[in-house]
Amino acid sequence: MNGHLALVLHAHLPFVRHPEHEKFLEENWLFEAITENYVPLIQMMDGWTNDGMDWRLTMSMSPPLCAMLLDPLLQDRYVRHIEGLIELAEKEIHRTHWDQAFRDLAWMYHHRFTTIRDTYFAYGRNIVGAFRKFQEKGELEIATSAATHGLLPLLANHPPSVRAQILVARDYYEECFGCKPRGIWLPECAYVDGVEKYLQEANIRWFITEAHGVLYARPRPRYGVFAPIFTPNGVAAFGRDFESARQVWSKDEGYPGDYNYRDFYRDIGFDLDFDYVRPYLPSHDHRGFTGIKYHRITGSGWEKQVYNREAAIRAADIHAGHFLGARREQIEKLKGIMDRPPVVVSPYDAELFGHWWYEGPDFLNYFVRKAYYDQKTFTLTTPNEYLRMYPTQQVATPSPSSWGEEGYWRVWLNEANQWIYPHLQIAQERMTELAQKFSTPTELEDRALKQAARELLLAQSSDWPFILRTGTSPDYARKRVEEHLVRFNHLHKQIAGRKIDPKWLSKAEWMDNIFPNVNWRYWA
Repeated sequence: MNGHLALVLHAHLPFVRHPEHEKFLEENWLFEAITENYVPLIQMMDGWTNDGMDWRLTMSMSPPLCAMLLDPLLQDRYVRHIEGLIELAEKEIHRTHWDQAFRDLAWMYHHRFTTIRDTYFAYGRNIVGAFRKFQEKGELEIATSAATHGLLPLLANHPPSVRAQILVARDYYEECFGCKPRGIWLPECAYVDGVEKYLQEANIRWFITEAHGVLYARPRPRYGVFAPIFTPNGVAAFGRDFESARQVWSKDEGYPGDYNYRDFYRDIGFDLDFDYVRPYLPSHDHRGFTGIKYHRITGSGWEKQVYNREAAIRAADIHAGHFLGARREQIEKLKGIMDRPPVVVSPYDAELFGHWWYEGPDFLNYFVRKAYYDQKTFTLTTPNEYLRMYPTQQVATPSPSSWGEEGYWRVWLNEANQWIYPHLQIAQERMTELAQKFSTPTELEDRALKQAARELLLAQSSDWPFILRTGTSPDYARKRVEEHLVRFNHLHKQIAGRKIDPKWLSKAEWMDNIFPNVNWRYWA
């Protein structure tokens, strides 16, 4: 073999759970991802395993995502969601009876939703357990992320917060997967000097940075992004490969823009009579996505041609073959100029494969099968497996970096969201004061301290400043930050004054129930 390829999928969603409402719009983010991303990935992995393939893939699963996937309330609501989609598909089969192209697609959706539901129940509604099964077989490496996907460089002026984000994530990973994590997806691939100190404390062996985080390391890395570097304390940093990222991510050159692929935005939730689709919409009051889409990309205008599933599958096959050829050519060239087998690290958001790019799981399936059966230039590997094979690497300090606009966390710190951070700073300092003061709390004080930790962690999520920047759901993001900070400050006042309201505390625990065993002492 001339080299290695590590495909890394980052699975993350913000913690959205609203037991106070019967139906809540933003909870649909999770339900769409289960239907379009996570269960299709499980079905794909089952196929590889059942065919006797020795496959490798890396997937980071953030703690908020795992918490939502394991939450009984959200599991029940997802069952309601998928049953609704099956019912809607049945109605569509009847509505499109005299239009064969649409009727065939309605049948396709009915079959797809039914198999998604069957797989979900076959795994006992436990998607986390399904992925854990593949890790225990040695096929999938699951990494963690920070506890609530807090952007660590913007928390670095309060080191206990960075430490808590990492150690709480480690603890929760062990609850979910029965072992400690070996790798971590730093939220938004954002690195700043000093983070590795807490990664070492958590016994985490590797993380991924944006390409320039490794390319501008001190000293400059001899092998660029095609071999990891070790930080001075021994934690490995893998740099993202730009070429393989461009072929998938690029708006202009990336595969998902092919005109044969399904159009994301054209949905029957917008096309059909409102009263007809209303029971199946994320919100009863507004039009939105149902997940049933009958058109292909076609072009940039609103007029779209009918989606042809067979043509889309052929395109996915062709693109997988092209991606394979490009990786072979890339690795063969690298092998000629390196004194060790190179590793190409290709990280992507997991939600790209199936949600934004409907045929993404088909592309992945074709590619992994072609890589296994049709070539011998490279092997599929995982970061931890690569480090076991090649334990000696150059020592260097990565450059501060992130992905996103300008590559230095501008997306998360700008005129739209900068108001968040002074409030966070005060709350973080107060959390440390509480953790240092209450060495032997009463049972009620311990509960309140845990809830204060939860509220602070949830307020630190990088999702809220991201949404404020992009403008997708800015009112909701602002509301979430404000509510968590208000609840934290209320708890701080009660705890510091030793006058805790048990009834109020119980309601807060019911609302924000993430991390039941959170260790608030990490802030001390």
